[in-house]
Amino acid sequence: MHPPSVFARALEFASDIRPAEIRPTLSAFVLAFILMSAYYMLRPVRDAMASDWSDTEVSFLWTLTFFVSVAVVMLYGKLITLIRFRHLVPAVYAIFVLSFAWFFLGTRLLAEHRLLDQAFYVWVSVFSLFHVSVFWSLMATRFTRVQATRLFGFIGAGASVGAMVGPAIPTFLVADIGTYNLLPIASLLLLLAVPLSYWLQTEEVQADAETRVDLQDECIGGNPFAGFSEFFKSPYLLAIGLFILLYTSISTFVYFELKNLLAVFDRATRTQLWASMDLIVNTLTLVVAAFATGRIASRFGLSLTLAAVPAMIGAGLLLLAIAPLVGVVVVIQIIRRAGNYAITRPAREMLFTAVDRETRFKAKPVVDIVIYRGGDMLNAWAFTALTQGLGLGLDRVAGIGAMIAVLWATLGIYLGKAFKRRASC
Repeated sequence: MHPPSVFARALEFASDIRPAEIRPTLSAFVLAFILMSAYYMLRPVRDAMASDWSDTEVSFLWTLTFFVSVAVVMLYGKLITLIRFRHLVPAVYAIFVLSFAWFFLGTRLLAEHRLLDQAFYVWVSVFSLFHVSVFWSLMATRFTRVQATRLFGFIGAGASVGAMVGPAIPTFLVADIGTYNLLPIASLLLLLAVPLSYWLQTEEVQADAETRVDLQDECIGGNPFAGFSEFFKSPYLLAIGLFILLYTSISTFVYFELKNLLAVFDRATRTQLWASMDLIVNTLTLVVAAFATGRIASRFGLSLTLAAVPAMIGAGLLLLAIAPLVGVVVVIQIIRRAGNYAITRPAREMLFTAVDRETRFKAKPVVDIVIYRGGDMLNAWAFTALTQGLGLGLDRVAGIGAMIAVLWATLGIYLGKAFKRRASC
């Protein structure tokens, strides 16, 4: 047996990756990089459009996003029962490649783009959660619970690198090539995810018999709508769903405030500003995800890992309630998103290693997409009601957000304990 290479020893020292895990872990890292690079080319294009519309119009679009998300998850549930397991994830990514190609073609054929822009806004919002949910479902199948605690932070760092490269492209090129020309670039990059997701499924990462059987099944089968029923009858999944709802409360507040603050700029400038914020956030995320997340989860446990970011956000919102300044909003946005990508999201994905495969692929999209977008919809209207209906200012809304953050952190502690009980069974 050959001794580990210098590279292998460095990975084990930095991120606690064992030599036998290097190939599949790096493959997952690259797949996450590709997916997030493509998404972060599209995200600033989408967000720049939002400043052209009122809070009410955006709330309507978020409502439409919720219903489209429900329909997509239901179709996905049907797809799971019809096609072979190894084709499932590549098929999802291929469908999104074709959809963005069609949107680009629409920009060339249609003279008026308002409805097309709004359809694109909704579809990118669906894609933003769906591609991530499917990716982490695959990761929960490929890695054991013990491996997930050590490796998911590093794999999540691949998403962070992609989230740095992706926004760099519109930041530096949008002024020369225009916003719509980013669509075919993102589509071509996303196309690489199709063969890579096939290849990743051939990598041997663990030896337990249960996983080998999972990967050899022709298809998952079962009731295509089982994910919804499974979600509502499982206290564990309901708690995860509530955790996401509380997260969307904070993210909606920050998003709407920034959207309104950037309305004074033209679309190209807004695209660059959103992309620049993405670049800063994901640079910070990379360091934490690659070198700290796995060790935080291993040393302090999942409860404290899940509660850490909500606690920091709560403190930031209390500061905002006292000093309602634009700079504080920006700092909260950076902490919220960097903390979510580097710590909260990988920790949340570890929770799904304690459920069976059918739950990962059927109930998980319900949690990740339907509940998330439902939270977006409800919180968008709640924000509109608080600001435009009741006339509350930034300081009072921030105070409400701080109370929500306390509940969010408490629920994170509960979920960590629930995971530990399941893992010990």
